[in-house]
Amino acid sequence: MAKKLRQSQQRRIKSQQNPDGTPYEKRKKQPARAKTGRVKREMFAKLRTSRFMKAKGSDEGAVVEFTGKVLRIAQVHQYGLKDRPARNGVAVEYPVRELLGFTEDELSNIERVIIEHITQY
Repeated sequence: MAKKLRQSQQRRIKSQQNPDGTPYEKRKKQPARAKTGRVKREMFAKLRTSRFMKAKGSDEGAVVEFTGKVLRIAQVHQYGLKDRPARNGVAVEYPVRELLGFTEDELSNIERVIIEHITQY
């Protein structure tokens, strides 16, 4: 169940949507004289990989979480906190972009799996 939940979270993050279906707030526009030759990726491309987004399951529950250094980045975006993008940079307040959360489909799938498991015994 945790793996299926992680996969659906990864798909939703890739499509840049909050759990309620609204799109993520766009990135702030960079100045015209910004660095050239920089490769821009979609937001959270590395965060959603299985290296950083872990799924664990046990008899007591299923957990999908971020680990390591990306945990701080995920928290800043999940809750819309302030952070410094560079070590000596100015603190920036980030908009809320819910990385982890339940959609209506995920909740109905979880209910279905639980009901099927209970009715087997």
